[in-house]
Amino acid sequence: MFSVLSYGRLVARAVLGGLSQTDSRDYSLVTASCGFGKDFRKGILKKGMCYGDDACFVARHRSADVLGVADGVGGWRDYGVDPSQFSGTLMRTCERLVKEGRFVPSNPVGILTTSYCELLQNKVPLLGSSTACIVVLDRTSHRLHTANLGDSGFLVVRGGEVVHRSDEQQHYFNTPFQLSIAPPEAEGVVFSDSPDAADSTTFDVQLGDIILTATDGLFDNMPDYMILQELKKLKNSNYESIQQTARSIAEQAHELAYDPNYMSPFAQFACDNGLNVRGGKPDDITVLLSIVAEYTD
Repeated sequence: MFSVLSYGRLVARAVLGGLSQTDSRDYSLVTASCGFGKDFRKGILKKGMCYGDDACFVARHRSADVLGVADGVGGWRDYGVDPSQFSGTLMRTCERLVKEGRFVPSNPVGILTTSYCELLQNKVPLLGSSTACIVVLDRTSHRLHTANLGDSGFLVVRGGEVVHRSDEQQHYFNTPFQLSIAPPEAEGVVFSDSPDAADSTTFDVQLGDIILTATDGLFDNMPDYMILQELKKLKNSNYESIQQTARSIAEQAHELAYDPNYMSPFAQFACDNGLNVRGGKPDDITVLLSIVAEYTD
């Protein structure tokens, strides 16, 4: 149901408390993942870190830890296209670029741009669309560099409060910004945004900060206060605690997604746009839960 990815010798630190900006130690992320595909049995993880049409990756390089999530646009299924192929290939390409060191930690948009260009130049045509969110922790500077295109996203939690978050990008209700490759006859009809349109941020993190990165299947079904309630159960940065919390968050979102009487964030957003909607939003759900820890190699 979940996987844990950690690198090097990670020295666990208490979740509470921070350090001064003069801290000379390198930082790293301890990360667990969990997710559910909307149309698959619980917790099915397809090849390449995919939950349904969602995809994700966690990779490291000597200079940074990098992770990402992408949500394949399901509408392509009407044209005989598997939406998971685009999101999965995009995330696998990002992962390879990081492992090869072909990126600059302070420029996560560059990772998206290079990956997208590779997909465009693929000899085998790859059709589809996807949102994308890339999070990079620069080990030495202790800075989190992010790029978010569409309605996936991330939260940074410190002391039980959200201290930094991504901005959602929508063309209009339920139509997020997205990277796309369309057949010639559909060009101009399918939304196709540039990687440069991604919202980019930089944020100084501290030891013990919690970073939650997820697709809209989480955020459409769980408001911040519910997520924070779950994160309060995370008392330290050991692997088991992170695994358990990631799984708990994903399971709760999955359950709420199928509750017809629940006023979900998605339903509230729909009402704000003049639609009479109630209930959760059945969707693929991907959660990456990370804690900032000290790293020594």
